[in-house]
Amino acid sequence: MTAVRALRIAAAAEAVSLAVLLANLVTVHTEAISSLVGPLHGTAYLAVIAATWLTPETAVPGARWRSVVPGIGGLLTLRRIG
Repeated sequence: MTAVRALRIAAAAEAVSLAVLLANLVTVHTEAISSLVGPLHGTAYLAVIAATWLTPETAVPGARWRSVVPGIGGLLTLRRIG
């Protein structure tokens, strides 16, 4: 698996888990969903940051700092590197 592919997977997991957390918060606010998806989102967030800083393709100006934006940082980074 290439580093960019790992970044894509982590970015998708981060965005989807954030959407699930926000949907849960707006609707029923089930604590079980928050307990399961919250740590997944945090792990995906850290994985996006680590994958971004370890991927040589992200050496373009501004790409690495975009990864630290919570929730959509991975998607912003992928958009920046094209």
